[in-house]
Amino acid sequence: MWRGVDYYPEQWDEAFLEEDLENICELGCNVIRIAEFAWHLMEKTEGNYDFSFFDRVIEKAKEKGLKVIMGTPTATIPAWLVKKHPDILSEFEDGTVRTFGGRHVYCFNSDVMYEYSEKIIRAQAEHYKNEDAIVAWQIDNELGHEDSDICYCPKCRCAFQGFLEQKFEGNIDKLNEIYGTTFWSQEYNGFDEIPLPSKTITTHNPALRLDWERFRSESIVKFANFQTALLKEIIPDAVVMHDFPGGGLGKHVDYSEVAKNLDVVAYNNYPVWGGQKEPLPANEIAFGLDYIRGLKRENFWITEAIMGAQGHDVTGFAPRPNQAKLWSYQSMARGCESLMYFRYRGATKGAEQFCYGILDADNVKRRKFHEVQGFFNEIKNYEKELSAPVKSEVAIVYDYDSLAAFRIQRQSFLLDCEAEMKKFHKVFFDANVPVDVISAGSTLSGYKIVILPQMIIAKPDFQKQVKEFTENGGTLVLTFRDFVKDENNNLLFKKVLPVDFDEFAGIYVTETESLQEGQEFPLAGEEDFSCTQGEGGIFRDLLSVTDAEVLFRYNDVFFKDYAAVTKKKQKDGYVYYLGCGLDETILKQLLKKMVDEQGIVSEHSTDGVEIVYRESEDRKIKITMNHNACEVQNAGVTLAPFECKVEEVRK
Repeated sequence: MWRGVDYYPEQWDEAFLEEDLENICELGCNVIRIAEFAWHLMEKTEGNYDFSFFDRVIEKAKEKGLKVIMGTPTATIPAWLVKKHPDILSEFEDGTVRTFGGRHVYCFNSDVMYEYSEKIIRAQAEHYKNEDAIVAWQIDNELGHEDSDICYCPKCRCAFQGFLEQKFEGNIDKLNEIYGTTFWSQEYNGFDEIPLPSKTITTHNPALRLDWERFRSESIVKFANFQTALLKEIIPDAVVMHDFPGGGLGKHVDYSEVAKNLDVVAYNNYPVWGGQKEPLPANEIAFGLDYIRGLKRENFWITEAIMGAQGHDVTGFAPRPNQAKLWSYQSMARGCESLMYFRYRGATKGAEQFCYGILDADNVKRRKFHEVQGFFNEIKNYEKELSAPVKSEVAIVYDYDSLAAFRIQRQSFLLDCEAEMKKFHKVFFDANVPVDVISAGSTLSGYKIVILPQMIIAKPDFQKQVKEFTENGGTLVLTFRDFVKDENNNLLFKKVLPVDFDEFAGIYVTETESLQEGQEFPLAGEEDFSCTQGEGGIFRDLLSVTDAEVLFRYNDVFFKDYAAVTKKKQKDGYVYYLGCGLDETILKQLLKKMVDEQGIVSEHSTDGVEIVYRESEDRKIKITMNHNACEVQNAGVTLAPFECKVEEVRK
């Protein structure tokens, strides 16, 4: 278990090094994370590599018994490189070139970026390939973050045209046919005529735009794989990881694809950031952790855990005493097995002066220092349990192409695909049922309930896997806007909805509509839900039933004959169809029924109290976390504000 801090010794007088490392050891750390933003320090002029500064840092760290996570410095290219090759910079949609001065200002399709990145990484890896103190290599930093996943430069247009030419095997007529370019006279005579989908009158072709989204993702995946392969070539046994930012489901890159070739997935966990009035709710923090764990369905690292207020230009909410410590416990409970705090000391210069660290600029040890020290001293006692895999019987499945399809055609002002996933997740979170948030490329083995919120793109191979999962005893939950389009983002002729799942679900969609605020509609329960009344909204599929059981009907004057929620037995399993957005009361009752049908264990707890169990071969522990800013009672136990209790329980 690595316990550490993000340390930027290059930002301080080297005379502080000895004292800093002693303080880091006093915190209970065994690792430091360094060098991710230090390209210029390593290569002040082209081809003149100098790693002497970090050599001294590493030697001092070794003297203190500290290990090192070394970053490749490609997130922040040096000014001399931009001066020599200004076309390395990426462009905004309006054609404005991004100016040197921030981070991630390079274009992922720049040959120059690849050339110089290879040179610096190769020199760095060759220099440190025999350094035993380095326990992991971090490639770049938060790939695709802060809109760096989008570029509209000429290099990207050329690369996008090449991407399409390869996909369609050089056959422009095939592209025209699949895209339906006869619409609005958009036929192309050659791939070099294809534009980037920047602003135009009305909108671009949805099939073109989905391929653009795939191209954007591939651009970043290739760059990540390039760095990983280069490090593995030079240091075959290197542990290669990447620190993913929050908000991964909204990026123009499929992080599950980035993760495939990494040894370790890491996460920068920011429950609160500058400008937020208050932190994210506990269930949303948990959702982010479950999503990161789901990238590889393996435990992960936290490379940036916060302790102080954060913000670039606007300073954020300061975590209350023990609140950030609680978030660290929550991370470990939900699959983090190594954790580093951002940052050891807050900066006095540069863009992150208001990203407060364990120590502030005055360099005085106060509450935050002792909170981190207490956490590290406590958490190391549970290393075996927290290193064991997290076992979840419920999966919420997302699909990058489907998320992109909703970015392209929103369809409803109220529909937020990630928010819909979080609604399901919250119900399980409140019942203390573990959940994995996984990509559609993952296996479904080991799960009892699988939920597919708004999976609008119908992919035959995945649909086959889902049907087998259900027939073998699983509970499948389909929702409105599932399986509406083909893999090219087109509607399918002579296919009823859900595409190729109408018979399997025992229903078909007769009509559909999008709703806005104030257009919620009543729902009436039947069978087990005959005493339940509630509301629906956002979207409404009018379901005609062939051989499914009706659980809820629309209870308004025009659509009483249509089902809203149905269930069908499929061999050993069940398939549910939720035809509209459901209020929390109905959703809770439905999911409780599914949990009970599958024999999944849940546990009641006081509002705001989270319970997680972890176990090794020898011991099982119960982690009880109070996310409330007040004292509460849970199962006869008093919990102080933001207190976490860990106890051994019978296996």
